[in-house]
Amino acid sequence: MEEEELIIYRKHWQDWFLSLAARQRLTRPVQRWDAGGIAVSREEEVKGDVTVQGLIFIEASDYVEAVAVARDCPILLLGGIVEILQGK
Repeated sequence: MEEEELIIYRKHWQDWFLSLAARQRLTRPVQRWDAGGIAVSREEEVKGDVTVQGLIFIEASDYVEAVAVARDCPILLLGGIVEILQGK
């Protein structure tokens, strides 16, 4: 990623988080993990970018609203995946 693209990407993250905060959707501080984690299956350990790299806890009225928030997540710009789970 070129420097200009990186600046735009970081700005998208900042704007997205500020938008969530302004709408009082963040329920916990943003948490980040080591990007080089290990995924384990019965057969093997897989190192690399297949592990969770961060969690964002939001408040949404239902899955439809959660999906709308997730669709604007900047990680999708780089081919990342957002998983939505309901807390209990």
